[in-house]
Amino acid sequence: MATKGILVHCLPNNIIDEVNSDAEVSASHFLFEMEKEKAFPYLGFGLGLRSKHFQYILNNKPEIDWFEIISENFIDSKGFPRYVIHQIAERYPVVMHGVSMSIGSTDPINFDYLKKLKVMEKEINAQWISDHLCWTGVLGKNTHDLLPLPLNEETLKHVVERIKVVSDFLERPLVLENPSSYLQFKSDTLTEWDFIREMANQSDCRLLLDLNNVYVSSFNHQFDPFEYVKALPLEKVVQFHLAGHLNKGTHIIDTHDNHVVQAVWELYQKTIQLTGPVSTLLEWDSNIPEFPELKKEVLKAKAIFENGKLPEEVLISNNTETVSNALSTTPAI
Repeated sequence: MATKGILVHCLPNNIIDEVNSDAEVSASHFLFEMEKEKAFPYLGFGLGLRSKHFQYILNNKPEIDWFEIISENFIDSKGFPRYVIHQIAERYPVVMHGVSMSIGSTDPINFDYLKKLKVMEKEINAQWISDHLCWTGVLGKNTHDLLPLPLNEETLKHVVERIKVVSDFLERPLVLENPSSYLQFKSDTLTEWDFIREMANQSDCRLLLDLNNVYVSSFNHQFDPFEYVKALPLEKVVQFHLAGHLNKGTHIIDTHDNHVVQAVWELYQKTIQLTGPVSTLLEWDSNIPEFPELKKEVLKAKAIFENGKLPEEVLISNNTETVSNALSTTPAI
């Protein structure tokens, strides 16, 4: 450091100014990257918290890196669920994942809902707040479904503006998940990966990359799932979702009711080679098994990350499926 100082002072003034300017830029960039890492730390391998496992977790305090909650299951509760999440948050990192922000809707942003998220986030010291790239209702009515958006410049502008408003209110970058989809709009002018890339870059939101959703949509719409992944701004991906689905032969439905299939594990394996460590979570929302089986499933992801290859139990399982789609066209509306 002292030698560097001597060398700098030996330079002409204009060069010294340039060096100092570059140093200030580098220091500023370094501090920004440190703050970003602090805001979105690597959490390891986690599970979606479901009521079926409340008592098991409280009694056994299992070794798991972190939990993700469905925000709507807790923000209005003043009873046992609220007690449980407080107990869990004292021991484990927790992420909040919502299903009714409706970021793509034409309804006004629901600030009462955002206030509840903000209160819960502070109560449990949530690591981040996420939701889905979708709309869930209109005229104040909630369909309780994650509905697809037309992928065009008009929608992009609308979504980016709303993300900025939400992020400002929450005082932290919003994290958004790519949806699974079963139809496309005739008005689409962008691919989903182009839309998400532009959305993330223009709004400075972060991404929850659901690799099962990528695979489901790739089957339904006949595109290469890894090309989708490679087209994203992967530096903005702060979390992965993995889950099971139902293959109906002509299409796949995102059901979260079974083991992760081999094709999705393979996509995960290739993706982490590009991203490095990213907080990874297993979702299982129907036909939910006992907690030890869930833990065993998410540990497959850890084994893939640590060993760089699929574990034996993935390769010998019956969860393989056809990689081609019998559909010749995708429904459009």
